[in-house]
This record gives sequence, structure tokens and C-alpha cells, in this order.
Amino acid sequence: MQIPFSESQTRLNLMRAFAGESQARNRYTFAAAQASQAKLHVIEAVFQYTASQELAHAKVFYDLLKELNGQNVTVDGTYPVEVLTEVLPLLRRAQHNEFEEFDPVYPQFGEMAAKEGFSQAAAAFRQIAKIEKTHGERFGQFAQWMESGRLFASETPTKWVCLNCGHIVESTEAPHSCPVCAHPQGYFIRQAYAPYTMGVTQA
Repeated sequence: MQIPFSESQTRLNLMRAFAGESQARNRYTFAAAQASQAKLHVIEAVFQYTASQELAHAKVFYDLLKELNGQNVTVDGTYPVEVLTEVLPLLRRAQHNEFEEFDPVYPQFGEMAAKEGFSQAAAAFRQIAKIEKTHGERFGQFAQWMESGRLFASETPTKWVCLNCGHIVESTEAPHSCPVCAHPQGYFIRQAYAPYTMGVTQA
């Protein structure tokens, strides 16, 4: 039987999730700026792309709180502080945080929402948890390429896409400069990851 929303644990979990997604959006925006300074524009784009999805998640959770319009909701929560200047650790921390939302945080929130009778909130937690797993995998893949020196190189011929103009070239290494728009190598991404989907892992 559904309990009053104003007395539910779910309302608190929704507010925690809203706060978490909002903070993630800002952290990824800050991380994108660090990647831009490092001239790693492909990583900048990945962070920006993910930040926009965190905004969408925040809105889903916030909209589910509309019954409490005009009220204040007090919650406690634990949120990361990651004021880092190097891109690789930013990717690894983002990977960790996304996986933590995937399991255990959002599944637990979803289980509580279902128990309290809020099926829409339960579905949102469970569905967004799956998306966060994809985010974590994507951050991890780019971190792995950086660690192995293969962000712009591959052991086998690979199609690379310039994020600025869309030029595609097949090679074991992304061009040092785009032959079409002259943007530097930092703008190239494996085609399988444009627009940043978890495609087949490239060499």
C-alpha cells in the first residue's frame, strides 16, 4: 500500500539523487574545462556530453518531487570533492562515481520506492542506474586508452572522426592535424564512439 509521499523515504532519495546529478553535471563541466586546457578536446566533449545527460537525469528526479512544490526538503548525503587538475584521474573518479550510482545506490533507492508504492520513481531509479553504468564504462574506456598511450592510436586500422568538421580517416593513428579543417589531433575520436556510445571495443 502506498504511503503518503510527504512521509516517504523515497522523497528524500529523490532529493539526494537530484543533488547528486546536479553536482555531477557541474563536476563534469569543470572537468571538461581541464580537458580543454590540456588540448584533449575529445575528452572535453565526452565530459560535456555526459554532463548534459546528468542534467536530464536531474530533471527526471526533480519532476518526481512536484507534489512537494513550495516546501523545503532536508536531507543528508555524501558527495565527492574532486578538485583535480589532471585529466586521467578525473576520468577514473568519474568512472568510480558512475559505477557507485549503478550499484548500489540507485538500485537501493528503486527498491525502497517500489516498497513504498511509488512505481514511477522506482522505474526512474532502475532505468537511470543502467545509464550510469554506460557512463562509467565510457569514462573507463577513455581512461584506459590514455593509460596505454592509445587515445589517438590503435593496433589495427581504425576509423577516426574529427569532432569539428566530421572528416573520417582510416588509420592506425588519428591525424596530427585534420586535413579538412586543420584542427589538431585532440579533436579526433574513434568512429565507434561517436557520439560516445559504447560500441565494440577498438584495439
